[in-house]
Amino acid sequence: MDDLPDLAAALRALPPSCGPVRLIAVDGHAGSGKSTFAVRLAAALGGAPVLRLDDLASHEELFAWTRRLTEQVVEPLARGAWAHYGVYDWTARRFGASRALEPAPVVVVEGVGAGRRALRPRLARLFWMDRGAEESWERGRRRDGPAQSAFWDGWTVAETRHFATDPSRPFADALVREGRMGYEVLPGPRNTPGPDRFITHGDHRRPTR
Repeated sequence: MDDLPDLAAALRALPPSCGPVRLIAVDGHAGSGKSTFAVRLAAALGGAPVLRLDDLASHEELFAWTRRLTEQVVEPLARGAWAHYGVYDWTARRFGASRALEPAPVVVVEGVGAGRRALRPRLARLFWMDRGAEESWERGRRRDGPAQSAFWDGWTVAETRHFATDPSRPFADALVREGRMGYEVLPGPRNTPGPDRFITHGDHRRPTR
């Protein structure tokens, strides 16, 4: 049984949060599985656009991308207009060609810091991938290989500092836990069960990796 369509239906029924758009954030530690969950959620939403915050960050500004996100993405979407943002090339270490993002009924924003203080007023829902920092970072290191070891050493320090001053998990509407049989979505710290709230949705298909 696949309950992601039920979850998607609940998200589509929410009131818009950013102009005509329902912004859905997927946050969590690096390596926690945000990208995979965001892709599968977007598919359940009928092909909703996905904004990856890795495209807006850079080596010099791992977390100092709020202004870029606001000016290039949030403000246009709030007007019901297409957003256009420069995409960072992590190999060439520079921003490249612009990418367009439509003001679709639902837009998924995924990345570390997606639930940051500056963005939360524009969010319809905030999901937190409920996997611990150390486990997540180890998964990320295995994924990226030894060539990225130095980058990860710096990243973990920067991520720890970010969440110490601007935590996301306490404000999450739902916690996403990945198990052997799929995803389990539970009420988050911010979520008070009620008639307009989804409580638990299990996705019993084995997740892709």
